[in-house]
Amino acid sequence: MKKKDEQSIKANERSPEAPPTNIEELRALLIDITKGEASQSLGAKARDAFGKILDVQDSTDLLSITTLSERIDTNPSTITRLAKALGYSGFGPFQKALLATRLQQPGSFYLNQAQSVISNADQPIKQRAAQLCHENQANIDYFVENFDAESFETAVKLITEARRVTIYGIRQFHSLAAFLTYGLRLIRSDVTILDANGLGVAEEIGAMGAGDVCIVASVAPYSSQVVFAAQVAHEQGLDVIAITDLASSPLITNAKAAIFAPHQSSFISNSITSFFAVAECVINAVAASNSEQTEQALIARQDLIKRLNIEDR
Repeated sequence: MKKKDEQSIKANERSPEAPPTNIEELRALLIDITKGEASQSLGAKARDAFGKILDVQDSTDLLSITTLSERIDTNPSTITRLAKALGYSGFGPFQKALLATRLQQPGSFYLNQAQSVISNADQPIKQRAAQLCHENQANIDYFVENFDAESFETAVKLITEARRVTIYGIRQFHSLAAFLTYGLRLIRSDVTILDANGLGVAEEIGAMGAGDVCIVASVAPYSSQVVFAAQVAHEQGLDVIAITDLASSPLITNAKAAIFAPHQSSFISNSITSFFAVAECVINAVAASNSEQTEQALIARQDLIKRLNIEDR
């Protein structure tokens, strides 16, 4: 009996358009498919497999359909059906598109260093610490090498021009929401953490409207509360910005702009180091978009810090 995702892939007709030629175009296609704006349609499991393939960091995993299927824990036949559903004649042309950008940028292969995992508990503590740090460095490097300038600029423009900004993340990503809020408040005062006081997500989103921005952050396994908040914010007329991991993320469906960062590591939970790097990039970009306002805001903040005797020099 065929798996559900394999059936859904086979049922789709090929797009009459030429298939993507590189990973950037593939990622854009998956975003369109997830948002229902593409001629192709994939089932949830097929989209998840597609997203995992795009997030593979070690180029050697892409060198054969067998190693790739093992890497993303699926069947080779599923990958073949996915490739054909996307308009390729088979895995070969699909593989060529996946490797195109990497082959043009030989320096990206140093990401493979982070795959030398030393997971045994009897390893020296410094070695284990170095392993985790190298993995986080690789995640940040991957973010830089696959930087989507257009989507990032859209996100920055939305934040800069918004009347109000609210940021939502729970559990680990609550700390990211707090950090992003703090950084943006150095520039503008009308930035809040959604449901910070426990007054209710629906109530706080209901107090906002068109022209406002809601930034949501979550990675697999995605927090259902955050996914639902993104949907409600979109329905309320807010511009949603998603900070997430994969183009198949459910946050994409209601997002006007998305910023992706990988989080593969040996950390006991989801690693969020790369997402703090993303947050710093966003804060700096928003600050640079209106340098005069930023300068005035920072001068005013420094004056308050001196008056309140906050810093001990």
